[in-house]
Amino acid sequence: MYVTFAWRYFKAKKSANAINIIAWVTVGVITFAIACQILVLSVFNGFEDLVKSLYASFYADIKIAPAKGKTFTLTPQQLTLIKLQQGINAVSLIAEEKALLQNEDLQTIVYLKGVDNNYSNVTGVAAKTFAGEFNTGTIDDPGLIVGSGIQNAAAINVDAAFEQSKLTLILPKKVKVAVNDPLQSLSEGIVKATGVFAIQQDFDNKYAITNIDFVKQQMGFDASEYSAAEIKLNDKTDLNTAKVQLSNMLGKGYVVETKYQQNTSLYNTMKLEKWFIYAVLTLILFIAAFNMVSALTMLVLEKQKDISVLQSMGADKGMVLKIFLSEGLLLAGIGTITGIVLALIICFLQVKFKLIKLQGGSFLIDYFPVKLQASDFLLVALTAIIIAFFASWFPARKAARQLIELR
Repeated sequence: MYVTFAWRYFKAKKSANAINIIAWVTVGVITFAIACQILVLSVFNGFEDLVKSLYASFYADIKIAPAKGKTFTLTPQQLTLIKLQQGINAVSLIAEEKALLQNEDLQTIVYLKGVDNNYSNVTGVAAKTFAGEFNTGTIDDPGLIVGSGIQNAAAINVDAAFEQSKLTLILPKKVKVAVNDPLQSLSEGIVKATGVFAIQQDFDNKYAITNIDFVKQQMGFDASEYSAAEIKLNDKTDLNTAKVQLSNMLGKGYVVETKYQQNTSLYNTMKLEKWFIYAVLTLILFIAAFNMVSALTMLVLEKQKDISVLQSMGADKGMVLKIFLSEGLLLAGIGTITGIVLALIICFLQVKFKLIKLQGGSFLIDYFPVKLQASDFLLVALTAIIIAFFASWFPARKAARQLIELR
């Protein structure tokens, strides 16, 4: 019943056109704000998914690292127990250290990862190798896969049609030596460039990958000594559940992290950015709220006689209050539904035809990615309704307090 009154008041002819104009302006501003919020949040979701997929190509689902120092011991018995844990598809052992890479006169610092044969089953780096092949070689004939940024910095060639680059890797040894002979603390090994991967600049400019036996030999690791163990879970296994199980099994000497905990700052930043964007765009709805207050206040003045008639027929203050609250919520509802429909149409066109392009051409894709989430629609619609309720409250209360006056 209250909505029926509100709808009739909304579409009824007013004595002053300004009331209709302000009402439609309010609906228009709400429509614009809702559409903007959904569009921006959807584009942000698209970029967030893209970044997560890129980082997921390099980082494993679970990583086991030492609680102290750079290395830990993982016995064959412990490794067997890890592989027997429910939900684990593959385990890759890692020996990692910062190294100096030399290609003739060119030098660059790299983070060298020595990996075993399971590494391709744990991460997506092999699938991102676009030049040469993902071949880490053997302990006697090691191969090196570098990021595209490192390839450019050191002028590395991996084309088999020409002579592949022979690279020198200088690594620190684990054993301590006398201070008067610091060169004894370094090892020097020759590797052959076999492939180049491209994932994201953070990785492309930083990492090089070879086989674990070569790195352990150069650094003087023990047979059961490693820098990390990376684990791939099956799709049905919960990350946090697997983390707790492994932590309980391994004990305090190990740190077990999920792929999100390995990049805490990245994921926290993305969440904060999304909430900041939402807060900024909500300000547009507050602007619409001021228009709504004006429209409803003028409508209350317009309908003074109608209010008096309703009161004389037995309508109490609560009924009058609810009628004008419904009027405000009706304006918000029309604007919200229209904004959602408009945003859906634009998102569909963007997904289907890639209408809006990214400028510069340096990114992995040349269009704005879009991902719709039901939670965003609920959040935006609920925000609009709450703001509309408070904006409608004061004019509605004024109408409810009006004294009966029939002339």
